[in-house]
Amino acid sequence: MAIKARFPLLVLLGIVFLASVCAKSDKENPFFFKSNNCQTLFENENGHVRLLQRFDKRSQLFENLQNYRLMEYNSKPHTLFLPQHNDADFILVVLRGRAILTVLNPNDRNTFKLERGDTIKLPAGTIAYLANRDDNEDLRVLDLAIPVNRPGQFQSFSLSGNENQQSYFQGFSKKILEASFNSDYEEIERVLLEEQEQKPEQRRGHKGRQQSQETDVIVKISREQIEELSKNAKSNCKKSVSSESEPFNLRSRSPIYSNRFGNFFEITPEKNPQLKDLDIFVNSVEIKEGSLLLPHFNSRATVILVVNEGKGEVELVGLRNENEQENKKEDEEEEEDRNVQVQRFQSKLSSGDVVVIPASHPFSINASSDLFLLGFGINAQNNQRNFLAGEEDNVISQIQRPVKEVAFPGSAEEVDRLLKNQRQSHFANAQPQQKRKGSQRIRSPF
Repeated sequence: MAIKARFPLLVLLGIVFLASVCAKSDKENPFFFKSNNCQTLFENENGHVRLLQRFDKRSQLFENLQNYRLMEYNSKPHTLFLPQHNDADFILVVLRGRAILTVLNPNDRNTFKLERGDTIKLPAGTIAYLANRDDNEDLRVLDLAIPVNRPGQFQSFSLSGNENQQSYFQGFSKKILEASFNSDYEEIERVLLEEQEQKPEQRRGHKGRQQSQETDVIVKISREQIEELSKNAKSNCKKSVSSESEPFNLRSRSPIYSNRFGNFFEITPEKNPQLKDLDIFVNSVEIKEGSLLLPHFNSRATVILVVNEGKGEVELVGLRNENEQENKKEDEEEEEDRNVQVQRFQSKLSSGDVVVIPASHPFSINASSDLFLLGFGINAQNNQRNFLAGEEDNVISQIQRPVKEVAFPGSAEEVDRLLKNQRQSHFANAQPQQKRKGSQRIRSPF
């Protein structure tokens, strides 16, 4: 009789036994960021800009994410985010609404009409401005920022000043400004700097003036101005061939996984020049109500997953107390490694929440309503997605018969029969078939 190996059983099947006892709450879950874990950089009646806390400040598990920041931009209809540039590369994705993005180059400019799912890379130092061209719907944009000066920190440089930040023209001396514009300083001051030159006590003492200064970040504009900005704008395009500078849409290609329970769209650095230098993939996942994204893990990529719309639940499997183990001495870590236990990290998901999935950590997502997710994969090149259940792409089904005999308590035939019970791939009904048959109260949404 073959001797069964218990260690693989503990690692592979411990999700069922140990994780049912050892589950982390949201407060103790280092992988989960509630939507309120954001710092408001700017807010007025026209919109807001918010920045998620640094990943590496939450846990040492995310040291490889110390140079990545997530920023959300939201604006009302017919508003404009004024020109600025940043010392960071940006990957901009439209989550909701319709926008006009203008990108400036030394000798020309490119203007694009953007809609939901449109994505574009803005290289560090690119001057750009963004308008909400919709008459009724708010614009919501997500930016993944990769700073080029200081890890995890980036600076915005504004052409026009506001209460929070001066125009960078104010940093130059009078002599340099006069020579640069070949004009008297009084004229330069009147045209470019007059508002920012108000004394601090004047700004504090005049409520109306202060409000005017605040609106200099996101301002209201007219329909006529929107139409003027839209002239010669390139419509959002779903080309199959990616450009080095134009927007691309996550739905420009067919989904890589799709069935009646969900769709999975992805653009990888191998197929897109804008993502290649940053070694990032971008994906969009739709999970129907009552459905499940089957358990899987990424071989190399750490995924920053953002909830765009809907509700659900994520289960991520790591090692028990792996966050605390980092502070132990090497000999203690070696001792702990001899008794590996898995840990389930479980969190409810709603709009604006963020989950970080480290490479090789298995996870699954259950949708309690139609759920829409956006993902950024860091270290994406040559990443492989390994599913642990399902009819197709199931890496466990590739294990040879003699190994199945010694790795699992059941026989190889029993393992194969269990794996074949799931006829779906990638997405499936979240309710097992046996339980659906056994209860008249359970109704499938499909």
